[in-house]
Amino acid sequence: MGPSDRAARFQRTTSHVRTVSSERRRLTSALPAPRETIAYLHAIGTAHPPHDVHAAFRAWAGNRVAPRGRPVFERMAARAGIARRWSVLPPLAGAAAEAAPGAFYAGDPPPGTAARMAIYAEAAPELALRAVEALRAKIELAGITHLVVASCTGFVAPGLDQIVARRLGLSPAVERLLIGFMGCYAAIVALRSARHIVRSDPQARVLVICCELSSLHLQDTDDLESLLAMLQFGDGAAAALVSATPGGFALGTPFAATLPDSDSLIRWTITDHGFAMHLSGEVPRRIAQALVDTDFAAAVTEGHGPAAIDGWAVHAGGRSILDAVETSLALPPEALASARGVLHDHGNMSSATLMFTLARMLEGPPVTRGVALAFGPGLAAEGLGFRSAP
Repeated sequence: MGPSDRAARFQRTTSHVRTVSSERRRLTSALPAPRETIAYLHAIGTAHPPHDVHAAFRAWAGNRVAPRGRPVFERMAARAGIARRWSVLPPLAGAAAEAAPGAFYAGDPPPGTAARMAIYAEAAPELALRAVEALRAKIELAGITHLVVASCTGFVAPGLDQIVARRLGLSPAVERLLIGFMGCYAAIVALRSARHIVRSDPQARVLVICCELSSLHLQDTDDLESLLAMLQFGDGAAAALVSATPGGFALGTPFAATLPDSDSLIRWTITDHGFAMHLSGEVPRRIAQALVDTDFAAAVTEGHGPAAIDGWAVHAGGRSILDAVETSLALPPEALASARGVLHDHGNMSSATLMFTLARMLEGPPVTRGVALAFGPGLAAEGLGFRSAP
């Protein structure tokens, strides 16, 4: 398929988005206006593991790249905008840190998927509960009616949702939703689901958790693109409370789109040695291409245009992705300061990353009109509007 064919397909996709949106507005405008329940994101608690492995990984990966690719790796690593990344796995001490980023991976061959999932089953609930305790320090968590959990870096049954619910002592009647394998934009899906729950049941109090252990999936490879992809990822968890009681951020209209001919650009593959992440270098360019399309940009900003948005919570998937969003939408440098700060301090924690950014923004200046935006496997874009409560 040539560039003209892809452009035509992209135009058909955005035209379809525009047509569906127009038809939805026409149908809803013909109905009596019901009293709308607003869902509020009150507070977010965050947690990361104790082990900073970024420097150890850079040393290990730099030694694995073929000599001719080593300068490229070092240049890209230095430009990544990441100072620290955290893992549930400790780095090796002393000179051995040159050999592997964690004792778990010191063996040959590297551990299989079963061993990695065993650590996930133990460490993921612990990290998620630490995020909940950080949330509890900010807001009362009594009366939880629903639990929404997002995680794509591990599987266990009973699921992470059931384990956390039991250890928190939640009522068996609490309704649970587990969002799996949706990657970086799963935070949007989790918040969107919480919003739908609250709008259908104004008495609901929804606990939302995003928990990712990306460092469990280090791959034994010398491929430059794969190592640069792994360079981005760290572990982290976030917990949030959503209800109809005013406070924090009011959650606005969600939006979703899948970019055509892009399904191979971001993907996870389950292998015998963990989940292999593929993150194409084409991703920033495709995101930039989408955002310069006026219909797509209008969907992201609810038709207001980028200049009218005073709060940008963009998933920190990498420096080049943030650069693509900033340049394509002509945003001022300070617009993505919260996202860049999260990237610098934590790297990309998959679904938890956007929640870390929103947590910083909740503690910042009021937002009149905000947009939360994330990209992930597909290549898909998910987002929703938000604003500070009166």
